[in-house]
Amino acid sequence: MAIEKRRGDQRTQVPDWRSAARELVFGLASHERLPERVGRIIRAEQDRTEILISLVQLAAILFFAVFYALSPKAFPPGVPFEPVPVALAFYLLFTLWRLYRAVRHRLGPVFLAVSVVVDITVLMVTIWSFHLQYQSPPEIYLKAPTLMYVFIMIALRCLRFEPFYVIVGGVTAAAGWLVLLIYALMAGDGSMITRSFATYTTSHSVLIGAEIDKIMSILIVTAILALALHRARRLLFRAVADHEAAMALSRFFAPEVAGRIRQTEQDLAPGTAELREAAILFIDLRGFTSLSTRLEPAEVMRLLSDYQATMVSAVRSHGGSIDKFMGDGILASFGATHPRATFAADAARCIEAVLEAGGAWRLGREQDGRPAPGVAAAMATGTVMFGTVGDADRLEYTVLGEPVNLAAKLEKHCKTEGVDALMPEASLALAERQGFTARRRWRPRTGRTVAGVDAALDLVVEDDGP
Repeated sequence: MAIEKRRGDQRTQVPDWRSAARELVFGLASHERLPERVGRIIRAEQDRTEILISLVQLAAILFFAVFYALSPKAFPPGVPFEPVPVALAFYLLFTLWRLYRAVRHRLGPVFLAVSVVVDITVLMVTIWSFHLQYQSPPEIYLKAPTLMYVFIMIALRCLRFEPFYVIVGGVTAAAGWLVLLIYALMAGDGSMITRSFATYTTSHSVLIGAEIDKIMSILIVTAILALALHRARRLLFRAVADHEAAMALSRFFAPEVAGRIRQTEQDLAPGTAELREAAILFIDLRGFTSLSTRLEPAEVMRLLSDYQATMVSAVRSHGGSIDKFMGDGILASFGATHPRATFAADAARCIEAVLEAGGAWRLGREQDGRPAPGVAAAMATGTVMFGTVGDADRLEYTVLGEPVNLAAKLEKHCKTEGVDALMPEASLALAERQGFTARRRWRPRTGRTVAGVDAALDLVVEDDGP
């Protein structure tokens, strides 16, 4: 936060103290730099904080009421005026009104500032009335330990993370105590002023230095709390903004990958990888490229979104992790982000679920008169590398290895073979050893290999026969 100052041909950065002071007191500058979604989160948290403050105040009122009712009274009998019950009753009504407004989210800055002033004023008026209750000179209330409640009220404002209200409370308390001191001095004849601390502590005498110390203590504590709150507020804003950014960015990753990024204890660097025994699943839409040239861009994106939502649900429900979206293609892995003893069986079950979900999705679109491309999928298993690729400024978590290439090749052969899905016979055998029981018609492809491997084909063509 600085302004430019020209000196000759040079420009220097000079701190803008007015802006800094404004940010310290009101916190407006930091708030204005926040994205709106972050501002909404902070405002919602502030609203909950105000409800908490009101509840704390109600609990304090209840405690003081019970304590006052049970404690023996030291003032003369027959006193016509007892200020504490009156103050508690008024404060109870005001706090209930404040709680109502807090629940209804109707606490504006002006009302909040007024409520802080009311809190301190009620306390000061109560302290002032002690000399009436005890039928003693006004200077007696200057020795009341009730002043210590001022610090509780000031500290309570820290819950909102806005230094302005802490400062309002502290300044009001200091001004209130100064008014009480002036009133006591004006009501006396001057003889009660002393410079002896011993006389001050054992009589109704007023030691002006002691009262100034109280005022300075209030102001210093207020300043320390406001400064600490200002620093904490900046950290809060940054933490909330970073958290929201992380949550938004995590939508670009599979939940497992996002979790690894958040939990890593070291800086991420390109080239970091782990070997895994995993299954790779590749899903694609048939004829999407030609179809996309006949549709409006918005319709293409709606089709993709609808299709991807259906496929992602099927993949995640079987323990798979979405590695990336490649246009209409979807690359998913099983056992790569986290080791799984049943990775092949899970992927085999998933490929059947994908075909079933894709068929239902296609039928639904046909019934609605919308374009309905078919879904094809292929699976392969083996050793893959899972880690980060890219450079220091742009990283990506992904899977690499022969199973990835093979799954992509097999998926492209689905159209050639006239089937919906393909997988190597070795992958099908591994899935069966891991507990997979086929629900669809898988058979070996005889006569030649597919993409260089012995493959099992899922026969779901309409004219295949029994």
